[in-house]
Amino acid sequence: MLGTLRLFSREKPVLSAEQIGEGAGVPTSTAYRYVKELTKAGLLVRWKGGFALGPRIMELDLQIRECDPAIIAAAGPMRELSLQSGLDVMLTKIYDRSIVTVHIESTGPGRVLNFGRGKPLPMFRGSSSKAIIAFLPAARLRRLHEEGRAAGDPDALAHDWDEFYESMQAIRKSGYCLSKGELNTGIEGMSAPIFGGDRAVIGSLTLLGDAHRMSLLREEVLIQFLQDAAASVSQALS
Repeated sequence: MLGTLRLFSREKPVLSAEQIGEGAGVPTSTAYRYVKELTKAGLLVRWKGGFALGPRIMELDLQIRECDPAIIAAAGPMRELSLQSGLDVMLTKIYDRSIVTVHIESTGPGRVLNFGRGKPLPMFRGSSSKAIIAFLPAARLRRLHEEGRAAGDPDALAHDWDEFYESMQAIRKSGYCLSKGELNTGIEGMSAPIFGGDRAVIGSLTLLGDAHRMSLLREEVLIQFLQDAAASVSQALS
């Protein structure tokens, strides 16, 4: 039932019960039962003959911003890193088969990103994702790669397992990942992994800036700042 919330988008902010049933692959009668329960919980509201996302979504968003242990641990180091570098800093986390940016710190107006806070990132593209998956156990990494290829993910199809694993090992050895324009034209990123209490990778910190700004800064200094901040967050979560 909760999965029906994924059917709402910027292009389709209002859906009828019939559209929800069709999108969820359930009978209309079941869709009406879903929307009744979701409306009762505040997750949906009636709107112009259909249904839209409800106020409980905003309440939960605020709650996760205030209660997520990773955000709590990372907010301070991210703010300091942004001030040190003059760049945007993103906290990105992995949730099973999804990678999502959950927090952003910036010294100026936030830039518009193709994959901003809350929008799932490509699994195999961009430094934020690569800096996470490179530190996954080999068996889990291989499973994700095989699933991506089976689903027709062009990023997974671009390399066979041996080539892909070698590139991940290179990131793992260096301890960080760099990318240029992979997700946003003219934007460069550098990312370092964050580890939880069991030393399993849970996410990454990313420094983000336009190509001109990044060219004016010393890459090795930025990498050191980034890795120090990521280590601080990992220590707080251990």
